[in-house]
Amino acid sequence: MGKPLAGGARLDRIDALRAVAMLWMTAYHFAFDLRFFGWLDADFYRDPFWTGQRTAIVSLFLFCAGLGQAVAHAQGQSWARFWRRWAQVAGCALLVSVGSWWMFPHSFIYFGVLHGLAVMLVVARLSAGWSGAVLLPLALVTLALPSLAASHIAAQPLWQWLNEPWANWLGLISRKPITEDYVPLLPWLGVMWLGMCCGRWALQRPGSALEGPAPGWMAVLGRWSLSYYMLHQPVLLGVLSAVRFVA
Repeated sequence: MGKPLAGGARLDRIDALRAVAMLWMTAYHFAFDLRFFGWLDADFYRDPFWTGQRTAIVSLFLFCAGLGQAVAHAQGQSWARFWRRWAQVAGCALLVSVGSWWMFPHSFIYFGVLHGLAVMLVVARLSAGWSGAVLLPLALVTLALPSLAASHIAAQPLWQWLNEPWANWLGLISRKPITEDYVPLLPWLGVMWLGMCCGRWALQRPGSALEGPAPGWMAVLGRWSLSYYMLHQPVLLGVLSAVRFVA
């Protein structure tokens, strides 16, 4: 068993891994914005090169969130501290919906990565004490369930209500909703649960791979992931708008 973690202490290696996702996301969104301004010919909705990157970026973010929840549970994080952070995530999700509605009124984000994260954090917190023998199989089933259910839903009119906007946050859909970002509970909760399982496994071993040095600037960047997430797109769009204005 690894040594007990100090309450509230952050692990630089998790923050640095989160920073990798943040930088990758920035490069992806920069390319997306170039397309938005008509300077890049790319299909971000159907081309596997771009859709695969989006899947990998979201997976890395949620895996890191799962690692963080494993650490928070090991530290005995209080519910009060959890709800303070959760309120920040939920509030930013609301701002994303408002901002995306202004830019994309017909495909605004009503259940994107922050919306999904807000729901998944509550589920992860409630399930943090479950044994790995339960969590790991549950994570794998969660990852597979949408694919297994999609063909059944498509063939059964009785279940078509799952495709309605008010219900498709679950992820049991047969057609993708029209929205700029969609991160439903299933299968993405499975990625967070996998992160929790890996984090718990690592923390239980002496010399945990999660505890150790990491590039300082990446660790600092990873600690400000939510603020960075909210600001990077307005900055990118502002810079590109200025370039177009002076060009």
